[in-house]
Amino acid sequence: MESTIKKSDFVLAPYMKSNNLWATYQIFNTLVPYIFLWFLAFKAAAISYWLLPPIIILLTLFSGRCFSLMHDCGHYSLFSSKRVNRVIGFMLGVINAIPQYPWSRGHAYHHKTNGDWERYRGPAALISTAEFAKLSPSAQWWYEFLRHPLMLFPGGFFYLAIKPRLALLAGTYDFIRHGLTCLKQDPGIGLAKIISSHKSRNWYTAGEFWDLLFNNICVISSWILFGYLLGFGFFFSVYSITLTCSAALFICVFFVQHNFDGSYAHKTEGWDYLLGAIQGSSYLKLPAIFNWFTADIGYHNIHHLSERIPNYNLAACHQRNMHLLADAKILRITDIPDCFKFILWDADSDQLMSIAAFRQMTQSRSQHPAPSFLTPAEPAEVLANKVEV
Repeated sequence: MESTIKKSDFVLAPYMKSNNLWATYQIFNTLVPYIFLWFLAFKAAAISYWLLPPIIILLTLFSGRCFSLMHDCGHYSLFSSKRVNRVIGFMLGVINAIPQYPWSRGHAYHHKTNGDWERYRGPAALISTAEFAKLSPSAQWWYEFLRHPLMLFPGGFFYLAIKPRLALLAGTYDFIRHGLTCLKQDPGIGLAKIISSHKSRNWYTAGEFWDLLFNNICVISSWILFGYLLGFGFFFSVYSITLTCSAALFICVFFVQHNFDGSYAHKTEGWDYLLGAIQGSSYLKLPAIFNWFTADIGYHNIHHLSERIPNYNLAACHQRNMHLLADAKILRITDIPDCFKFILWDADSDQLMSIAAFRQMTQSRSQHPAPSFLTPAEPAEVLANKVEV
């Protein structure tokens, strides 16, 4: 499949300019309510715990907005200054307990390979139908179970609260073991050489390590500080629920923007970046209030056409280029549950499919095998004389 539309056909450049004043306003209209809601939750808990649910819902939504703005900082689009994006992005990452710089570098890889399912298998680490067929029945059950929508909640909590801490511990242990091995082989080796020869599986550059380290220091320090100020029971209860639901929310949004019926899911050979952006990303049509909390990330195909477009310009850019987005998938909230069944990639047909559809296809093939022109009654020399079809 080749696109008849070129990227140059889209009007993108006017919308790629960052507005520092508007970006600053977005930071304030997100962080001020978020901090106030924590104060309100603390006061409400002293009166009745039944007052907390609506406050926690709002905390979750503002936490999700913090993540969306952090995402813009990772693309260096929220502010015009790269340094300001790094500083603000780091701060927003601390709020959601995730190291922003390593996350943004991994996310950049997603942008470079979107729609190429040989190189990038999405946030749920999907496998191909061929790989799934080789699994034992129990392994197939576990694969499907771990990608059930309800697993967004424990998975989301692990993704934010636990995984970055484990990454630092595992990486540090790996580095110490590497250092001891180097010293055993060469007692005179210097620290600089030990560091330069170490290749970690938990970070790829020194910048990622320092961001991971300082994020952990800030996050764990804030847990201790606010636990002491607000009460450890209250703080960790509200914080855990907020973080879990927030992570589930933005992982859900990210998942459905790429996993849907008809999504562009190609092999590396013949993969097209533009088709990956337009047909491999959906336009998630949300109510205005949810567009605000998600920072307009629903205009996802436009975002993939140019990640340098800040969130506050996405809607206008989408409107300006609507005539070129006829092939874009439009999803609504009611379509979201259906997207979660597309958890297998079929390399033969270059499409995503459900496990049920794959099993039905496999059963159909076993019941109706492809006809063979070479039968026992027709040896090869007879077949050679047949008229070519």
